Amino acid sequence: MAGIMEQAKELGNSLARTEEYKALRRALKDADDDREIAESRSTLERLEGSIAAALRAGKEPEKEDAEAYEAAVSQLQTNATYQRLVAAQANFEKIIGKVNATIEKGMEEGADSRIILAP
Repeated sequence: MAGIMEQAKELGNSLARTEEYKALRRALKDADDDREIAESRSTLERLEGSIAAALRAGKEPEKEDAEAYEAAVSQLQTNATYQRLVAAQANFEKIIGKVNATIEKGMEEGADSRIILAP
């Protein structure tokens, strides 16, 4: 088991050195520093709370809240920093998907192997 954990750590180190991960880290920092994103997130959290409370009470959310929520989402989605973050996340998720597929293939091959490796 220790060997597997060491390989997992090495994989993590390798992933951290990819351009996709570096871009994601930069995009996350930029998003954290973006005042417009912070304001949009704060507005969205407030509106989500209001909408969720109405739904829990079995009521329709206030029309103004729903419209304000849609406007805040639209504003967030048009923010260039946010768009870079979304793109960076998607690119890194592609790498993770390929890694997971490769691990799965290795597991299938390992399960089908008749060779027994000593720990």
